[in-house]
Amino acid sequence: MGNFKVEKTYQQINDKIRSGDVVVVTAEEMIDIVNDNGPEAAARQVDVVTTGTFAPMCSSGAFINFGHSVPGIKASKVWMNNVPAYGGVAAVDCYIGATEPCEDDPLNRVYPGEFRYGGGHVIQDLVAGQKIYLKAAAYGTDCYPRREYQTTLTIESVPQATLCNPRNGYQNYNCAVNLTNKTIYTYMGALKPKAGNANYCSAGQLSPLFNDPLYRTIGLGTRIFLGGGVGYVTWHGTQHRPDVKRAANGTPLTPAGTLWVMGDMKQMSPDWLVGVGIQGYGCSLAVGLGVPIPILNEEMARFTAVSDDQIFTQIVDYGNDYPKGKSSDLGQVSYAQLKSGAITLNGKDVPTVPLSSMVKAREIAETLKTWITGGTFELGEPQFTLPAP
Repeated sequence: MGNFKVEKTYQQINDKIRSGDVVVVTAEEMIDIVNDNGPEAAARQVDVVTTGTFAPMCSSGAFINFGHSVPGIKASKVWMNNVPAYGGVAAVDCYIGATEPCEDDPLNRVYPGEFRYGGGHVIQDLVAGQKIYLKAAAYGTDCYPRREYQTTLTIESVPQATLCNPRNGYQNYNCAVNLTNKTIYTYMGALKPKAGNANYCSAGQLSPLFNDPLYRTIGLGTRIFLGGGVGYVTWHGTQHRPDVKRAANGTPLTPAGTLWVMGDMKQMSPDWLVGVGIQGYGCSLAVGLGVPIPILNEEMARFTAVSDDQIFTQIVDYGNDYPKGKSSDLGQVSYAQLKSGAITLNGKDVPTVPLSSMVKAREIAETLKTWITGGTFELGEPQFTLPAP
């Protein structure tokens, strides 16, 4: 990886995990360790840094195999709790997306465009052990003659349930404001007129990709905390954009890298997969995700010591610019400023609103730390890392 004074391998770190000698700290704890001792000493002392994030991640969903009926059916249309799922996979496989709304949502009948229940809620209910009503329709074939099928499912009864999220863990995202004269409703939440609030969505110094900004250790096969269970990075996520402007510490100043992640839903928890409804926008799924960062050398120690005051994002006017693909120059703001509760924009104090939970992010990082120090979670060495700048 380079001419570093400290060089470790995944095998060496996993050997320490198995022997109980591994040293694991959270990304927030690593800041003080590096500041007090320097990156070289920190790299000798620490083996793994844990990260975490918990926020709505719209590009999420699940592949469900709901099992064969007698006689068999080749489902072409599928509904789960009256939420449409995609049936064009195989006979009894379907994919339910987090943002797909219920076809008969009572809230939508009263307030068109508003949805209380959707695919993300189906996923949460399923991992919570609740019964899910499934309806399937088909055109019928000689090998699969059945044309209609109705049943109830549980996480125990389905042969397979795999969370498959094409875009999670965004490496940085916009700070959203609205400079128009009316409130607008977006995936970044409700934005009040005349910059009445500024919404953001990142765990900052705890966020996984901020702690490995150049993707030195994350790629195909990286083992992660996902939805309360163990998952894996399986590809770079959709909209992965490594070639963006970055600060000297490697962190991007605009939305950049993303993760494609998968995991067994039978291991997961409704505490970490939570269906959400976003006013005026629709449904989504809040996902708990954490990535362990191996401290292979002093470079990784330095990366994982990044703090909120060293991470910046752009301010974007969603009222005028975002729908039109423009980008006004409203400046940049640090996550330390965002987390302080207010930023200054055009000489005005604007309250900030997080869509992500720092409390949950810390809990994920601490849980990963416990798993690794307890010897139940070893690092997955990637077959190749994410496309890098």
